[in-house]
Amino acid sequence: MFAIVEIAGLQYKVEQNQKLFVNRLKGDKGAKVSFDKVLLTVNGAVTVGAPAVSGITVDVEILDHVQADKVIVFKKKRRKGYAKKNGHRQQLTQILVTGITGFDGAKKEAKKAAPKKAAKAEVTETSESAE
Repeated sequence: MFAIVEIAGLQYKVEQNQKLFVNRLKGDKGAKVSFDKVLLTVNGAVTVGAPAVSGITVDVEILDHVQADKVIVFKKKRRKGYAKKNGHRQQLTQILVTGITGFDGAKKEAKKAAPKKAAKAEVTETSESAE
């Protein structure tokens, strides 16, 4: 079972009990956060959202706020005496996916939608036989 969820503007494939680094989130260490913009879920069957799957949430716990490794940016124009050296460290948050919830509600909604289609089919069949 996994889901593709949008966290801080980026899409991640997440599974339960998975640790991952995302762009810095607001919140303290140990805080619980949930994301409801789930784009796709796979739980035996694939459910694709348009644009998001309703009723499904991804619950995470913030483990730590860290900085990524330094990236060196070096610019140079040869024979001109121009050289610039700059560094950057991205601010990251380490999170733990505690659960993907809401599958029961999604299944119930799908079951409710199916009988409506069957009822419409029965109505068309009865109207054809009456003619």
